[in-house]
Amino acid sequence: MRPLVILVATLIGTALGTPLGGAKAEDASWGCQVLLCAASKNPSWHGVAYCVPPMTRLIAAMKDPGFSWPICHEAKAGKPGRENYEDCPAGTTVGYSSQGDGGWRGEPDQCIKTVDVCRSPMERNAHTRQSGMTSFGNGHDGCIQQVATPRPRRADPYFFDIPNDQGMKERFWFNLDH
Repeated sequence: MRPLVILVATLIGTALGTPLGGAKAEDASWGCQVLLCAASKNPSWHGVAYCVPPMTRLIAAMKDPGFSWPICHEAKAGKPGRENYEDCPAGTTVGYSSQGDGGWRGEPDQCIKTVDVCRSPMERNAHTRQSGMTSFGNGHDGCIQQVATPRPRRADPYFFDIPNDQGMKERFWFNLDH
């Protein structure tokens, strides 16, 4: 987090028209306070006394109709993104747990893997006969199934993409849970 602290402190100083040494996080805009606190990792914002008031204010404001994220324009980070789920493991694809009349719907909360449940040609033939299916082509009908597992939820579902000194965006994940 050290590079981020330096970046945000520099931005705060720039925004306040003070040199780096004279910049105080308490004097920053609410958007910059939220950005600095959200990006805090060790400890997270929950463990930084300075961060509790602006983040508590943010959480309360999110309940208001017409809420708009406070922005730290100096950091060029914009509004945060949100991804509730981790990526699915290699060899699986994202899927949905419910299907309605118009197709799959709901949250992409499953990881789907296509597997051959029959291990030998004999098992495939027996499985096909038991299921009443007719085999075409490769003889795998009825043996190829999709297995779904719950997609892991992120502990920190929100993120800010903050440009570094080289202009490359770095992603900082955070949560708003108390």
